[in-house]
Amino acid sequence: MRPSLQIALLTCPLALAMPATAQQAARPASAAISAADILDVVTYSIADLTDDGRFLATMATVRRDTYGTDFRHDGDPTYLRVAPTRVAIIDTKSGASTDIFKDRKAVRGLRWSPDGRRLAMLVFTGDILEPTIWDRTSSKLTVVKTPAGKYVAENSDIRWDRDGRQIIVALHSADWRKKARDVFAGMTTGPVFVQSSKDPFLAWDEIRRQGNVRSVVSIDVTTGAVRERIPEANIASFTLAEDGSATSYARDIAKKTDYDSFQSETSLNTRDSAGVDRVLRASAKGMQFAWAEDGKHYAYSNGGRVYLASIADTSSKLIAGVEPRKGETPDTSKAGRDKAALERFSVLRYSPANDAVLVSNKEGLWIADVATGAKEKIIAASDSDETLPRVAAQAWSQDGKRLYLTSASRTTWERGILRYDRDTKQVKELVKDNRSYSNLRLSKDGNTIVVAVAQGNRPADLYAGTADLSDLHRLVSSNPQLADKGIGPTELISYLDADGKPRKAVVYYPAAYQKGKTYPTVFEVYEDFFDDTFDVRANVLTGHGYVVVHPSVGFDIGYPGEAWLKGVTSAANKMIELGIADSARLAVQGQSYGGYATNLLITQTNRFKAAVNISGKVDMISFYTDSPRLGVRNVNAAEKTQDRLGATLWAQPQKYVAHSAIMFADRITTPLMLITGGLDSNVPADNTREMYYALRRLGKECVWVNYMNGGHGGGTASVEDFLDMHKRVLEWYDARLKPPAKPKVATNE
Repeated sequence: MRPSLQIALLTCPLALAMPATAQQAARPASAAISAADILDVVTYSIADLTDDGRFLATMATVRRDTYGTDFRHDGDPTYLRVAPTRVAIIDTKSGASTDIFKDRKAVRGLRWSPDGRRLAMLVFTGDILEPTIWDRTSSKLTVVKTPAGKYVAENSDIRWDRDGRQIIVALHSADWRKKARDVFAGMTTGPVFVQSSKDPFLAWDEIRRQGNVRSVVSIDVTTGAVRERIPEANIASFTLAEDGSATSYARDIAKKTDYDSFQSETSLNTRDSAGVDRVLRASAKGMQFAWAEDGKHYAYSNGGRVYLASIADTSSKLIAGVEPRKGETPDTSKAGRDKAALERFSVLRYSPANDAVLVSNKEGLWIADVATGAKEKIIAASDSDETLPRVAAQAWSQDGKRLYLTSASRTTWERGILRYDRDTKQVKELVKDNRSYSNLRLSKDGNTIVVAVAQGNRPADLYAGTADLSDLHRLVSSNPQLADKGIGPTELISYLDADGKPRKAVVYYPAAYQKGKTYPTVFEVYEDFFDDTFDVRANVLTGHGYVVVHPSVGFDIGYPGEAWLKGVTSAANKMIELGIADSARLAVQGQSYGGYATNLLITQTNRFKAAVNISGKVDMISFYTDSPRLGVRNVNAAEKTQDRLGATLWAQPQKYVAHSAIMFADRITTPLMLITGGLDSNVPADNTREMYYALRRLGKECVWVNYMNGGHGGGTASVEDFLDMHKRVLEWYDARLKPPAKPKVATNE
């Protein structure tokens, strides 16, 4: 073991010794994909497209470059997590590519000027972000200076004004930075850190809130002149009026920590060019907003109703949903509840033409006319009806007449892009196949589309086409080096869970999979799975001869622990029935919520011969109240959201006991590997550590691997940690799921 990895490795007394040749004996063909290959996988992202659709700004990041985060700074609002990236400009007509920098640079926020001649970005230099302009004609890079004593806020983006003369950024002051760093240092290194229940905010929530204490300014890129648009305040987000007449912003007005919500309470304000500030919404708590492109009109949803409003005044107009009548008694019958559910709407998008709003309800997507309030259902969709596809709005043409959406069946891998025409009231399928489509961009002139497209279990490539996608063509092949690697096929299978409810599972096969032969099978658990996306852990395992299954589960509030028992074991039955999985060689693993699920599952069944819990809590009680950087999330997740317990610890303590695997460690017979990050502030390593000491005390087989510099996900701090973690997992499974290699018999030949 190399000391530089800084790993703490603890084993229980009954842990099996690993033969030195275990991994070598089971090594697949050289063309199989490995963890080392994963490190060189490139991810392309679409940053921005010129208004005429001709030039696409992209960022390409190599996975190995994403390591190096200092997790000791979790919660530090002055710390920037950055990774070097290749910034490339692609001609959507010819496919020609131009690199802006000679080497990879840490950048963010690429944005084209309105005329498409200059690209603004934030470049990480030293320990700050610098506004930088790249000229497409001269290829010259120019750094835009910020005012003395100010610097670009760590959470800022960068925008252009309508004329392309100014950039708009959020700024922190040097004084703010020093104060924030001093506070963080006091909270992490002391010498004394005091917290009181009389403090209005949880300490770690308060310091995170302070990251939004910033100002918003415009900087003339030619003269350097600076105009303050919003003076320093706790600004959660801001929207620019297209004509420059005003800047609207959400201002954090929370008075104390709200345990019922992750979101801080804000007011909606607007400030005109003369510096006059007005409050539009005294409290925007629970509201969702969609802004028109003019930055003057907006729609918001609240309590199942959608309203239209503008920054001109504080009035609003109901456009979707039903306003309750004063004194009216709600109809609580089933028919009344069903009717009320259909009358609840959420806002999604505002038309660029300011003439319509896209809203949704249980029945699907609707376009509501701004002038008349008339609604028209354009796509049928329902979370409870699997016969209807999932649809998501992606882009709206500038004239407001054509809306682009992605569509994905929920019964088979059939996905594509739709276009709704408001004049003909027709939906047209532009593309439909088994590939995944995401991050669609439509040029402002409406003639060019760029989109990320991924074949099952492959990284996405970038494509471009005309407005009807009749000539969709690939611009970038993101990972040609994977063409020679053995990445196996995937399959979507259906099965019934223990309650007889239909579920889906995604199966990842080894490249050399032979039908009719059973394989050691690893079940990767979390919540629901459907798409065959490129999966790092699955590919490392299949490259080593394992079948990997992503099963889906269904939850009941208050009883989440049953979900994995009912869903995962039923998926295992199906895999055995299909002749794919060997019933004697099953394993289960998961990360974070999936790691928690894994540990809880093996307290309820002994079907699995090995298990791996990566950064998953084992004690719901201590997770709820004992984290070194405790925030609202720990409490809210347990009571209301992902953990689904549905009550506080004191209202229903039995739920917290029943869903803490540590309480049932004596029932575990499955050999368990625990992987943690020593600096994980999400699920602290100390929480998972409890299981190691419990199983050791009970004389059961387990190994605890703690990556001392790692964060959430264990081996996340360095390339060495990443490779070490996957090597250990493979060796753990090989020793328990694969027969030992037969010794060669000497012959006289």
